[in-house]
Amino acid sequence: MNRRWYKWMLLPALLGLFPYAHAVPSFARQTGLSCNVCHTNPPELTPFGRKFKLEGYVLTDMTVKDKVGNTRDLLLSKYIPLSAMIELSNTSIQATQPGSQNNSAGYPQQLSIFLAGAFASHFGGLAQVTYTHADDHFGMDNTDLRYANQGKLAGKDWQYGITANNSPGVEDIWNSTPTWGFPWISTSSGVGSLASPVIQNLGQDVAGVGGYGMWNDHLYGDLSIYRSEHAGAATPVTGAGQSYNINGVAPYWRMAWQQNFGANYLELGSYGIYLQSFPNAVSGAQDRYVDPSFDFQYERPFGANLLDAHGTWIHENQTLNATYAAGGASTRSNHLNTLKLDSTFHWHYRYSLTGALFQTTGNSDALLYAPAAVTGSNNGNPDTAGYIAQFGYWPVQNIDLTVAYTGYSKFNGASSNYDGANRNASDNNTVYVALWLNF
Repeated sequence: MNRRWYKWMLLPALLGLFPYAHAVPSFARQTGLSCNVCHTNPPELTPFGRKFKLEGYVLTDMTVKDKVGNTRDLLLSKYIPLSAMIELSNTSIQATQPGSQNNSAGYPQQLSIFLAGAFASHFGGLAQVTYTHADDHFGMDNTDLRYANQGKLAGKDWQYGITANNSPGVEDIWNSTPTWGFPWISTSSGVGSLASPVIQNLGQDVAGVGGYGMWNDHLYGDLSIYRSEHAGAATPVTGAGQSYNINGVAPYWRMAWQQNFGANYLELGSYGIYLQSFPNAVSGAQDRYVDPSFDFQYERPFGANLLDAHGTWIHENQTLNATYAAGGASTRSNHLNTLKLDSTFHWHYRYSLTGALFQTTGNSDALLYAPAAVTGSNNGNPDTAGYIAQFGYWPVQNIDLTVAYTGYSKFNGASSNYDGANRNASDNNTVYVALWLNF
């Protein structure tokens, strides 16, 4: 990277806009920088953090020389590039699910180990292995390995690279798309709604490779292709028991423009995926999904404080030939619209207050969205809407205390008796309390 650029990016830290410097995770140990130089509220990235990721995670504060004193192109951290995260939580649901215990404790809800840092010149990555309380085992989580370089294109700066990853969008540098979007942490014990677009459901279930580039520090593009790999399933892939088995490859695209105007920063973009799938098989009738999507990210600093906002809208067209033929849908053509908006005020990088709205709408299908106590739809409609209010406190940069309230105005198609068993949307309102440790 350009060292002069780094000097100017580090100036706010030297002036005290990034206090409480406790550089503990492996990227911080590698770079010698405090955590909040790269993050406002992990995993949310600052401009410096976006640049660091874009250019391959390779900044290091250590140079390596050969026996005669010449600098070599070997980038090594002073420390083994390992870090860990543990999340302890408790979830209270407004109306206890029948036959279950309320106040579900996650001890831990999640435990992750990261191999994260520069592995060689121009090559770095983040590989996450996670233990989840619900599954009671470790599994591969978000992973992004990338080669990055830079040069000139049409006389302008050009950063480019190749990424190998296991989740569409994990390579993205913004926090407005599903993989890294709000909420940063959330309960695993709440009641999930019936419908969500396929682009939100492929994480850690696919393997892909792609290329990306940032031109003139404004225009970003990414094109990747994915295949099903089904972590935990036998190989070669048979598709049995799997909702999505990609026919050929599934292309994922991303375009974005970022711009500063005065003290304001704005990113506007589009992303999406095209997927043809054999449900529960690797041949036969197919389902097809097309997910054109749009997003934005806004940032405005106020001294040592920051206001940011994110939004994403996903429109999914479904052609469910296989599901229809198997009796799982009453119509071949369906659609979903998913909208998410959130805004956070960060006060002195120690406190954060977030408000968010979410909504999913779609056409009715009595077979696709069938009735079932708690989790089903009495009218065959997937419409769900609500809000999240969340407060975070960081006494030091690697410890987060979070309290979040999620409220529903509609759930699986209705506000009252949505499941046909007299459960209301508001019965699924939750209070979530979590302690998040990173070291």
